[in-house]
Amino acid sequence: MTTLHTIAIVTDAWFPQVNGVVRTLSRTKEELESRGYRVEVISPEGYRSVPCPTYPEIRLALFAARSVKKRLTHLKPDAVHIATEGPLGLAARRWCRRNHLPFTTSYHTRFPEYVRLRVPIPLTWSYAFLKWFHGPAHRMLVATQSMETELVERGFRNIGRWSRGVDLDLFTPDVQRMAPKVPVLLYVGRVAPEKNIGAFLDTDCEGIKRVVGGGPELDDLKAKYPDVEFVGYKHGEELAACMRDADCFVFPSLTDTFGLVILESLASGVPVAAYPAPGPIDLIENGQNGWISEDLGDSIRRALQVDRVACRQFAETFSWQHCTDQFASQLKPAPQELLEQAVS
Repeated sequence: MTTLHTIAIVTDAWFPQVNGVVRTLSRTKEELESRGYRVEVISPEGYRSVPCPTYPEIRLALFAARSVKKRLTHLKPDAVHIATEGPLGLAARRWCRRNHLPFTTSYHTRFPEYVRLRVPIPLTWSYAFLKWFHGPAHRMLVATQSMETELVERGFRNIGRWSRGVDLDLFTPDVQRMAPKVPVLLYVGRVAPEKNIGAFLDTDCEGIKRVVGGGPELDDLKAKYPDVEFVGYKHGEELAACMRDADCFVFPSLTDTFGLVILESLASGVPVAAYPAPGPIDLIENGQNGWISEDLGDSIRRALQVDRVACRQFAETFSWQHCTDQFASQLKPAPQELLEQAVS
């Protein structure tokens, strides 16, 4: 059996972007390298690129197909993981298929629902594309049981589990914090239509509503909600401090497949209010570490009553080590004879 030494991760989402996909891939890369693997990331870095329509933080590599094929042919990776369905992902998929080499993929965003928010493309068309893209993969990795169930109902079959981890040293509770008279209600993430932030800002809950992050909807939301605190992007300890300062973390998205910020909030001892969508439905237990319901305002009010210690205890069951174990165990090693025969 082939032993894994070199792993290629191909992704259209990479630094300097700030999102859950990039954090997951970068932390997994670090953990794999700490175990002795060689991990090569093929990303938009170094390519001519254009901003992705409606998501300018993502750069779409131009004319990269030939370069990707040459890089993979030279690298001869023992395993290939394709993280995104963009131009780089398509080029890597084409190389693997042409050379009859196995690969894995991952599904990070409810892509069809995301697209439909911007362009009137039927969901059936988008899901047909996803089936074509992910169908030949050895495994299509998803983060939660609810996402797997939804995809199985749509006809996907080759699904594996790849959960998420959280930095328990960075995101920590403020054990001496006293409950304030006016609660702080926090959102952290991209400020864009698919995040459904307006649903949070429209609630009549008492408290300071604070939004951390940026994106294409930021100016419109600032104008519409002048009483909301928009504080921009925060990173590292500044972000962790924002988390610790909150009384309730609000996650209004209906299109995410997990929501890494949910774990970061819980690790900070902050309960989460959300809708019963994939991600929250797998992580939030009503009354234990937050609240989920179709009434987001009611979820916020109920989440404010949840014990912060229990939130931290739940988060401690997640680790990047376990996340990486799942990832590595589902990679499909390429037969050496096929690697030697691979052509660009």
